[in-house]
Amino acid sequence: MSVSQQGHVVVAPDKFKGSLTAAQAAEHIAAGIRRVAPGTEVRALPVADGGEGTVAAAVAAGFQAVQVKVAGPTGEPVEAVLAVKDGTAVIEAAQASGLQLLPGGVKAPLTATSYGTGELVRKALELGCRTLVLGLGGVACTDGGAGMAQALGLRLLDADGAELPAGGAALARLASIDPGPLADTLSGVEVVVASDVDNPLLGERGAPAVYGPQKGATPENVAELDAALAHWADHVAALTGADQRETPGAGAAGGLGFGAMALLGASLRPGIALLLELLGFDRAVRGARLVVTGEGCLDVQTLHGKAPAGVADAAAGHGVPVAAVAGMLELSETQWRAAGFVAALSLVELAGPGGDSLTRAGELAELAGERLALALLGAG
Repeated sequence: MSVSQQGHVVVAPDKFKGSLTAAQAAEHIAAGIRRVAPGTEVRALPVADGGEGTVAAAVAAGFQAVQVKVAGPTGEPVEAVLAVKDGTAVIEAAQASGLQLLPGGVKAPLTATSYGTGELVRKALELGCRTLVLGLGGVACTDGGAGMAQALGLRLLDADGAELPAGGAALARLASIDPGPLADTLSGVEVVVASDVDNPLLGERGAPAVYGPQKGATPENVAELDAALAHWADHVAALTGADQRETPGAGAAGGLGFGAMALLGASLRPGIALLLELLGFDRAVRGARLVVTGEGCLDVQTLHGKAPAGVADAAAGHGVPVAAVAGMLELSETQWRAAGFVAALSLVELAGPGGDSLTRAGELAELAGERLALALLGAG
């Protein structure tokens, strides 16, 4: 299939986890297109869906990177980055509270905290930002956003009036909440959570049961955390007058979704749609002749709100065809065509039998760009 001969090409992939960042993937694919279609304008616009890589995508789109030292998931200091532009801050919870930040990789399902995420929120407010986009996912904690709220001035007290220690398990001992300056701190601030998770806070589909095991929780830990978060939700409902535990998305990021909605007044939006809006995808795709997107694995999950599907939907609204490049392609041609792609290439297939698609990912992404240009742009 050959596409329109007029217009530019937009290259908008997500990260290829384990091999290429979204920015690297975009540049390599773009380089391949430029090599065989030198007269074509190619615009690289790396994207993200609210999870890991969200801040990097914002910085690549022109946001300023701000480095902040915050508390990691076990309280040890870590270097994190948030992205700021025109009064809007993009905050990635994994930057402060991520699984990858656990010292020595030792998981701490009962005691890991979201406090550092709250410190990132506080820094954004100090910089004068009044719109906060909070990307969730990949965190080590299951504390219902309690740590985040504590970093913003909320005090969680036990029966003796002592501050609770960090982590979800300690919430079982919560006796009272002192809201402190939280309401004043967030006055006039809009918080939007970027997440595609629709899990409630508790129960079989809740944060402890579904995501706790990934964070090292045993079945006994899951039960302990579920009971502790139920107790936390009771107190938060009493404080705010609204119960968010069943709200879709409350279970995102160990209950950070719950904490953000219940205590920060956050609204929840599908991650990729929100990020595409923030990154200016609508402007970039206007007048384009082709969009190329991609991610590490194009599979059934892709079809349920992950970045390439969101890019395909957004481009379809402009009548622009979309091709996909993936590390691995697990969808049949019928499936990927039904999802709106006119072509799909796999780095694994390009590497050939026995080839190493991980260490050669950049080279192969360029080859994919060349192949798409030859097939779809009439290049060569």
